[in-house]
Amino acid sequence: MTILPSVYWGSIEWYAHIMQRECVLDLGENYVKRSERNRTRIMTAGGTMLLSVQLEHADRPRQPIRDMRIDYSKRWQHQHWTAIVSAYRSSPYFDHYADRLEPLYRKPWRYLVDMNCELLDTVLSILRCTDRMPRLSTQYVACTKSDTDLRDKKRGATIDVAPYVQVFSDRQPFVANLSIVDLLLCEGPESVAILESCRL
Repeated sequence: MTILPSVYWGSIEWYAHIMQRECVLDLGENYVKRSERNRTRIMTAGGTMLLSVQLEHADRPRQPIRDMRIDYSKRWQHQHWTAIVSAYRSSPYFDHYADRLEPLYRKPWRYLVDMNCELLDTVLSILRCTDRMPRLSTQYVACTKSDTDLRDKKRGATIDVAPYVQVFSDRQPFVANLSIVDLLLCEGPESVAILESCRL
């Protein structure tokens, strides 16, 4: 089994585990700063860009992830959507999926986990893989020796992704473990086969 943290969009590795293994989404853990829980990486003309969701009181230690509230005092939603449009408007599937993604940047969520769960629902719906929805746990999930734990931000990615054509491949080297947004907008329906072929 793979234990997943709640993440903002989620990396290709995160979704590859969903496609290939039994997974549980741990909503009982504590928030971890500087992690995928509120960050994602996209590809731009200048290289990778980190997008971070602003949170209230993110510097307080040992806060349950399900209690983390989103901070709207800065226009992070507008900034993120502008960055995605700028980076991917020329991608093959931007026009196919933009009308599914753009409304997500106008919706005001109170809690980070609620937003993250809706992003997961949206991605699995676009990929037509809603049957792969991970089981949700509101209690902390203890890891056993046979489990893969993606909650540890220090572990680093351990994925082997077959290269696909990224938007700026003419000027940037391939980056293997970006946000699912990158794969989705570059490969569309073929994303499923790529996720299923990743070596974990």
